[in-house]
Amino acid sequence: MYQNQNPQFIFRKSSYSATRNECVEVADATGLSAVRDSTRPGAGHLTAPSSEWAAFIKAVKTGDL
Repeated sequence: MYQNQNPQFIFRKSSYSATRNECVEVADATGLSAVRDSTRPGAGHLTAPSSEWAAFIKAVKTGDL
């Protein structure tokens, strides 16, 4: 789901983009996770249920995606 700014999220830079130009920020709220491009924070963010976000991260880490 694409959304504009939402005050319920406090974004932090992903540890995977700390030294690269691929700047991704993530945030968590009750039952939701969000991701956005830190170079364009005003462009909005994508949200997903936290359980689905965790499954996506696990799949990436294990090479299933």
